[in-house]
Amino acid sequence: MTALLEIEQLQVSFGSTAAVRGASLSVARGETHCLVGESGCGKSVTALSVMNLLAPNARRSAKRLAFEGQDLLGLSDSGMANLRGNAMAMIFQEPMTSLNPAYTVGSQMTEVLRRHKRASQRAATDRAADLLARVGITAPGLRLGQFPHQLSGGLRQRVMIAMALMCEPRLLIADEPTTALDVTVQAQILRLLSRLQRDLGLGMLLITHDLGIVARVAHRVSVMYAGEVVESAPTAELFANPRHPYTQGLLRCVPVPGRIKRDEPLGSIPGTVPRIAPGFAGCAFRERCAFADESCSSAIPRHRPSAAHDFLCRLPA
Repeated sequence: MTALLEIEQLQVSFGSTAAVRGASLSVARGETHCLVGESGCGKSVTALSVMNLLAPNARRSAKRLAFEGQDLLGLSDSGMANLRGNAMAMIFQEPMTSLNPAYTVGSQMTEVLRRHKRASQRAATDRAADLLARVGITAPGLRLGQFPHQLSGGLRQRVMIAMALMCEPRLLIADEPTTALDVTVQAQILRLLSRLQRDLGLGMLLITHDLGIVARVAHRVSVMYAGEVVESAPTAELFANPRHPYTQGLLRCVPVPGRIKRDEPLGSIPGTVPRIAPGFAGCAFRERCAFADESCSSAIPRHRPSAAHDFLCRLPA
């Protein structure tokens, strides 16, 4: 598959804190690539780096950061603004705070198409109503005239998805799109994203910490810890043969029907994600890893047990 998004050796820091440390991944056309890891691992910062929406005090660099072969690091602010919401779009984590409470749903949705495609107000309104219907919102004409506070959390999330699709982007970044939604609505949103991706041929970078979601929708998975991609593999291979101790720990935390007995405690990973200062050396997981020894304080090799599978650990492949 052709690479749509290429990230190689991405570095992001905020003052003395290194949020992303040499992260590399790619998203192909028509592929769902899941980026997983616990809170504070750098998943959202990676996504915001692609969209160039980092805070003003952030420092961003990379060996390569490209969309459809176009260098994003050297792109001007106006060039980036022409891509955002147009060729690539993002569904943000919190629909409660992502929509402007002072404007109606319709005005926020139509602005995207009018800005990028120079569409008329009538054409933009028709497009918005059509997309609201496609994402499962009934009475779309009525919803366009409502304000965000008049919608439920599930409806607001669907509005965010529809807004992201207004200009038919080739890349969709979804940052934990099911956060704070009940289980039934989560399942509906995931089915919706999978169907839209299949119908429209989108490349999708899906950020989540829910491995159940990963197993259902992902073609490929990258596991992130303390700003590094510590393991990356096709989904089936990662679940069948996880190689990094952190990935193994995450999978032990997931209840598996038929394997975990009733009232049997689930696995857990002790400790928390460390704060990494620039210049940190060695494995960031070593303080929480049962296999750690003195060699984990030095440079860690990256192994490739197969052509599509790699992991960062001193343990042999």
